[in-house]
Amino acid sequence: MQEGYQVVGIDSINDYYNPQLKLDRLAEAGIHTTFSEWRTIITSTKFPGYRFIRAKLEDKKEVQELFSQEHFDQIIHLAAQPGVRYSLKNPDAYIESNIVAFINILEACRYNEIKHLIFASSSSVYGLNTKMPLSTSNNVDHPISLYAATKKSNELMAHTYSHLFGLPTTGLRFFTVYGPWGRPDMAAQLFASAIDEGRPIKIFNEGKLSRDFTYIDDIVEGIYQVSQKPPCENKNWNSDQPDPASSPAPYRIFNIGNSQPVQLMDFISTMENVVGKKAIKEYLPMQPGDVVDTYADVTPLELEFNYRPQTDIATGISKFVAWYKSYQNRGK
Repeated sequence: MQEGYQVVGIDSINDYYNPQLKLDRLAEAGIHTTFSEWRTIITSTKFPGYRFIRAKLEDKKEVQELFSQEHFDQIIHLAAQPGVRYSLKNPDAYIESNIVAFINILEACRYNEIKHLIFASSSSVYGLNTKMPLSTSNNVDHPISLYAATKKSNELMAHTYSHLFGLPTTGLRFFTVYGPWGRPDMAAQLFASAIDEGRPIKIFNEGKLSRDFTYIDDIVEGIYQVSQKPPCENKNWNSDQPDPASSPAPYRIFNIGNSQPVQLMDFISTMENVVGKKAIKEYLPMQPGDVVDTYADVTPLELEFNYRPQTDIATGISKFVAWYKSYQNRGK
C-alpha cells in the first residue's frame, strides 16, 4: 500500500483457532468486521487502499464472482489449512482448503488474465529428505503428512497451469514463520503462553529438534520482492537433468527462510530469558508427521532478488514477546 497498490484481503475467518485473534488482526489494519458479514466489502479506516472481503475460497462461484468484479492484476495466495498434527485428525479440511480452494484460485487466474500468482508452499514438502540445507534442487516426492502432500500438490497444480495456460506462478516454501499476530498453535505462542502461565511446555523428540525459525517481517519482505518480478521460462531447462524448481513454463519454486537453524532447546532458553520465567518442560517422543531438522537453502532467492533475512532469533523473540504481553494485557 505504501507503494500505491490497491489491496484486497480475503479470509473466511474460520474457527481452526480462536477467530477473535483474526478479527483483532483485521482491526489492527483498520478493518472492523463481525462474524456475520459475508461478501461485504469493508474499507480500512487506516489505509484507504485496503479493502477486506469475508469469503470462502472453497466456493467456486464466490471466487469466480470475486475475480470478475475486482479485476485483480496479481494474487498472493497465503490461505490454507495449516498444521501437520491437525492433518492426522481432520484430513478433509486439508482437501477442501488446500486442494479445492487452490484449484478454484487457479481457474479464476486462468480466466481473468492474472499477471502473477504467488502462493505459499511449505518446508514440510521435504518430508524424508535429510540432506541439509534443504534445497529446491532436491526431489520432494516423500512427504510424511497429508498437509505436506497437499502443499506438494499445490506446486504440481501450479506448474500444470503455468505450462498449459502460460500463467506465471511462484511458490514459496515457508520455514517456521513466527512473530506478532502469529498462530496460537505454533511454537512461539504455545511456549510463551505456557511459560507465562506456569504450565508445562511439550517438547517433542526429547528436545532433539532444530527449526529454521523465520521472522514474519523477513517473510513479508521476500513476498514483496518476488511480487515485483513474475517468473520467466527457463530456456536452459533440460528434461534429462530436470531442475525441480524451474521449468520451460513461467514457474519457479523458492525456499524462504532465515537460513540459520536454531536448536529447539536454544529457542526455549531464549524465550525463557525474554519472558523472565523458567519453563516447566515435559519431554515427549517424536510426533507422527514431524521432521527432526529444517534448514533452508535460500541461495536462489538471494541470487534472484538479493533476499537476505535481517532478524536473528533473539531480536525476533523479543519483538514477539513484547507483542504477546501487550495483546494479553489489552483492555486491562
